[in-house]
Amino acid sequence: MTTHTSTAPTIVLVPGHWLGSWAWDAVADELRSRGRDVVAVTLPGLDPDDPQRSSATLTMQADALAAAVQAASEGSPPVLVAHSGAGAPTSIVLDRDPTSVTRVVYVDSGPSGDGSAFDATLPADVTELPLPAYDDLVASLDGLDDEQLRTFRERAVPEPGGVVREPVELSNDARRDVPTTIIASSYPSDVLMRMAREGNPMMAEVAELRDLELVDLPTGHWPMWSRPRELAAAIADAGATR
Repeated sequence: MTTHTSTAPTIVLVPGHWLGSWAWDAVADELRSRGRDVVAVTLPGLDPDDPQRSSATLTMQADALAAAVQAASEGSPPVLVAHSGAGAPTSIVLDRDPTSVTRVVYVDSGPSGDGSAFDATLPADVTELPLPAYDDLVASLDGLDDEQLRTFRERAVPEPGGVVREPVELSNDARRDVPTTIIASSYPSDVLMRMAREGNPMMAEVAELRDLELVDLPTGHWPMWSRPRELAAAIADAGATR
């Protein structure tokens, strides 16, 4: 059970692919030092001790995330923070109930579009997708030192194949009214918005948001490790000027 220490909404932190709640440790500590209540989530399929983890699906992740959001809603809906691939289950949660959060914060990520999938071409017989070799990662590793890279490699959990393949199903236009902050780290917000306007599949849904705040935090794709204090400040301040 969460013990609340402030009147501000609880912050629910959701890591991206291959990661558990531990990925947010430094950010969570910083947010708590600011008097905020924090819940960090490990999505189904990403607990290394779960013998059934490889059978997890995107729907299961969305179900678990919705339950975590509901549990954190004592007093007021929480702020939901989604890093990278966590944008997909987050989009499903908002589609089901746009009023379940007070704000969504995407960290180097954004909302998913209806019918999109992380990799719909992944063969059906592939049960899990391990963390690729760093040389093969498209995402930027800027700002990470050797120790952080070793920890990432050692603690990364293969992403279940069902999560990777399953398309996002969305139908509720009201999801686009949810107050949204995007923290752009691996590329600047002006590039992000140009991609959105040009219909880039990764960012096209951003152009449909009706209450959007952009924050630039220049670093790589994992700012929770490369710039944790600054990321915590950006999360804590999200929506403060609106």
